[in-house]
Amino acid sequence: MTHEKPVLLVVDDTTSNLELAGLILGSDHEVLVATDGQQAVALATAEQPDLILMDVMMPVMDGLEACRRLKADPRTREIPVIFLTALTDTEALVKGFHAGGVDYVGKPFHPEELQARVATHVALKRSQDRERALVKELENALARVKQLSGLLPICAYCKKIRNDQGYWSQLETYISDHSEADFTHGICPDCARAFFKEAMEDHG
Repeated sequence: MTHEKPVLLVVDDTTSNLELAGLILGSDHEVLVATDGQQAVALATAEQPDLILMDVMMPVMDGLEACRRLKADPRTREIPVIFLTALTDTEALVKGFHAGGVDYVGKPFHPEELQARVATHVALKRSQDRERALVKELENALARVKQLSGLLPICAYCKKIRNDQGYWSQLETYISDHSEADFTHGICPDCARAFFKEAMEDHG
C-alpha cells in the first residue's frame, strides 16, 4: 500500500530514542513506534510502512531476528530496514546486512544524516513499488492477450467457439469473457442483400 505521507516504523526499546526520532522525522513522515522486534514484525505486517528504522539490541526479539523474519515473509520482505546501532565495528555491520538490512545509522543520531538516509531509501522504495505495479499491470495485460492467442475450435456452421471447459458459446460471448471489448451490432452489405433483398428492391 502507498501512503500520501511516507510511513516510518521506528523500533527501539529506549523511549528517548523513539522521541528523538519522532522529533527529527515527524514533520515529513507519519511515525509509528515499537519497543521490541516482536512488536515490530506484527506492526509492519499490519501497517505496511515505507521504511523501518530498527534498533539492534532489544529485549524479547532483537533487531537482527526481527529483520530476518520480515524478509522471510512475502508481505513485508520489500520493506527496507535501516539499523539503528551504537555497534559500528565491521562484524556487527556485516551481520546487519546479512539479516537483510539496507543501511545503518549510528547512535547517537545526527539529524541531517538520519533525514538524508531516510529520504534516500523512502524514494527508492516508492520507485520500486511503482515498477512492481507496472510489471504486474503488464503481466495482466499479457495474460489477457494470451487468452485470445493460439488455436480456437470454432464451428464451421454457426461460428460458436468451444471454451477450455468444452462448452460452446457465441463468438461475442467468448470474446467478451476474454477481453475488455464491448459489442455493437450492425448488418454488413452482403447480409443486407441476402436477407433484406425484397425490402431493398422496394426502396431501390
